[in-house]
Amino acid sequence: MKKYSFFIILLTFLSCSKEKQPELSPEALTGVLNEMTEIMIHDVTNPPLAARFFSYACLSGYEVMAQHDSSLHSMHGVLNGFPEIEKPQGLESHAASLTAVLAMMETSKKMQPSGSRMAAYEKHFLDSCKTIGFSEQTLEHSQKYAEQISQQLLKYAKKDRYNRISNYPRYQAKNQEGQWYPTPPGYFAPVEPYFATVRPFTLDTCSQFKPAPPVAFSRDKNSEFYKLMLINYQEKLPADHKEIAAFWDCNPFALEDNGHLMVGMKKISPGAHWLGITGIACKKAGLPLAQTLKIHTLVSITLMDGFICCWDEKYRSNRIRPETAIRQLMDPNWRPFLQTPPFPEYLSGHSTISTAVATVLTHYLGDNFAYTDTVEEPFGLKARSFTSFRQAAEEAGISRLYGGIHFMDAIVNGQTQGEKVGAWVIDKMEGKTRVLASL
Repeated sequence: MKKYSFFIILLTFLSCSKEKQPELSPEALTGVLNEMTEIMIHDVTNPPLAARFFSYACLSGYEVMAQHDSSLHSMHGVLNGFPEIEKPQGLESHAASLTAVLAMMETSKKMQPSGSRMAAYEKHFLDSCKTIGFSEQTLEHSQKYAEQISQQLLKYAKKDRYNRISNYPRYQAKNQEGQWYPTPPGYFAPVEPYFATVRPFTLDTCSQFKPAPPVAFSRDKNSEFYKLMLINYQEKLPADHKEIAAFWDCNPFALEDNGHLMVGMKKISPGAHWLGITGIACKKAGLPLAQTLKIHTLVSITLMDGFICCWDEKYRSNRIRPETAIRQLMDPNWRPFLQTPPFPEYLSGHSTISTAVATVLTHYLGDNFAYTDTVEEPFGLKARSFTSFRQAAEEAGISRLYGGIHFMDAIVNGQTQGEKVGAWVIDKMEGKTRVLASL
């Protein structure tokens, strides 16, 4: 992915004068998220974990802005177990917009395995801030303020139970009929089998929106399961379907055989793709930094809770992937257009989180918000235009059928679950913040 050049970022900063400190534009926020995505590609961060990193980074910046912008309210009393964030004292020369962006970087540095790469990005960023007129004292106070906010967010993150996952028994795939089993070419171990044990941000429980059970595996050629397989098997991909499948692939585990060894392909996670869409939409809507940060934070929270719900079902039903089932029962040489991700089939994760995020974006930016998605251009894929977020989510869902990696009931029921998650997040945010605003 191409990084924002600091020269371009500087051009997006609002004008300043000797009497007033500079103000950062929303492009500074999206620049940090792009750098986080670069680090995730380097680390091959799995989709649920990527959503976790994005969430805490965005929350760090959001809480800074909530302390300085009356249109925002702290997540204390809104998110599960979220603490009251103490406002740092004695740092009056800090700049809120700068501090918010630095707080995001600070959290990224501490949480991401290769967080040191963010430190290098931060250094260049601070150098550019000096160039546009931030004083040394403002930079110093903003950094210290950001560190103190980030420390409080990191304490909150540490209590979400993700660090306990390494203590659980190693998950063993069940090599039983109808059950998920690792697929070629990488035969990777299952990804995040215990992710549903992580504390959600808004959900009451991980199974709050438990879907209908998947169609049961069957060898009977007249069964519903066989009919599902036939849909995948008989799908003859025209060029436009291939383009859609490739555009929404977002599989960080994809491998390419160059004839001598398997090489990892650079691909972003589904969450990174939707945060990229969020940035495009906020820019088109002309939103200021505070509101842009708010929507990015709500989107990242939605991603996290959507993955928790979806992963709860994945490892409960543990259903076989089309690739494995079709090879066993129909055609041993069949291959899907996309590489199969390393986790159980039901529900479709992309269908779930795409619908959830589209529900949130539609609520805040409108039902017929047309935009052009350029997120995948750095990976050699053409931009695609959409008339609404829901249209994009529908396409993301059906892309999993075109790609051959999901059965149709996993897509449809994933969309149903995603809509429920998105509506729940909106209700929690709007209901709780209205109550807090009246106090």
